[in-house]
Amino acid sequence: MNNGVFIISLDFELMWGVRDKRTISDYGDAILGVRETFDRLLHLFSLYKVAVTFSTVGFLFNRDKQEFLDFPSELPQYRQSELNPYPVIETAVGTDEGHDPYHYAASLIQKIIKEGKHEIGTHTYSHFYCLEDGVTSAQFIADIKKAKAVASHYNVQLQSIIFPRNQYNTEILNACRKLGILVYRGNEESAAFASSKNKDQTWTMRLMRLMDSYFNVLGHHTYPLRSEGILINLPSSRFFRAYNPRLNFLESLKMKRIINSMTYAARNNQVFHLWWHPHNFGRNSKENFAQLETILKHYQFLKDKYGFESLTMLEAANRVQP
Repeated sequence: MNNGVFIISLDFELMWGVRDKRTISDYGDAILGVRETFDRLLHLFSLYKVAVTFSTVGFLFNRDKQEFLDFPSELPQYRQSELNPYPVIETAVGTDEGHDPYHYAASLIQKIIKEGKHEIGTHTYSHFYCLEDGVTSAQFIADIKKAKAVASHYNVQLQSIIFPRNQYNTEILNACRKLGILVYRGNEESAAFASSKNKDQTWTMRLMRLMDSYFNVLGHHTYPLRSEGILINLPSSRFFRAYNPRLNFLESLKMKRIINSMTYAARNNQVFHLWWHPHNFGRNSKENFAQLETILKHYQFLKDKYGFESLTMLEAANRVQP
């Protein structure tokens, strides 16, 4: 690789990504904030000529309740029943996007497509948790087949995947390959970021990840672009944490950590992969967008100085696949 690569991937999920932890009453404003700031987000990406992978929950492609009720051939059988979204679709989901802005996103997907330079990947159809007790690879395969089917209604071919809660294993990766998925976003190479069930996420792991966001505890998490393994793996380099007023005194350290790692990747012809959820910008949008623009301006500086290049996940994979 003759130059460094800057990848941004977004886990686009609206309420489906937090429904087992939050409610519309306590988090709905952040979800609505996605809609209020979506045009601004796309404008910034266009302004700084950045291509982005929008890894989208398949539910968001549905245009009405009838489409929602057309379930996959096999459903996940989580032992923790609260993880399963299907039993609540009848009562919790509105008739269409106009009546329910929390669970539909057809209009936002169309805006991404209209931009012409971004990639739409899959975040599974149902925000599927691959490592939780009770699920099988057959259930996962049915989920991804359904995701591909609903995306095809928009002439979107899904070739990249980001796993909800970053849960995956070798069996799941093999299934993805058979389904035509080429690339995934893996986890950082540290025990603190290991893929595991939600219940196995220890406070030590969470603390280490939090500290690593502000201080160089575990390294830059950059890497050369390469093809090895079952699928092409483009691991995360950094989760872009939303602005936190309670941790305001640490915000400059968070930004310095990101900027320094971007620079390291550009100088050493490596990949820096930044990610977040659009709903992370649904609150404190002024501060979050100011920080994002700082990052994008730095990308432009690195592009001019070192040839740092913005690629989607699929574009990066196509550079190295056999």
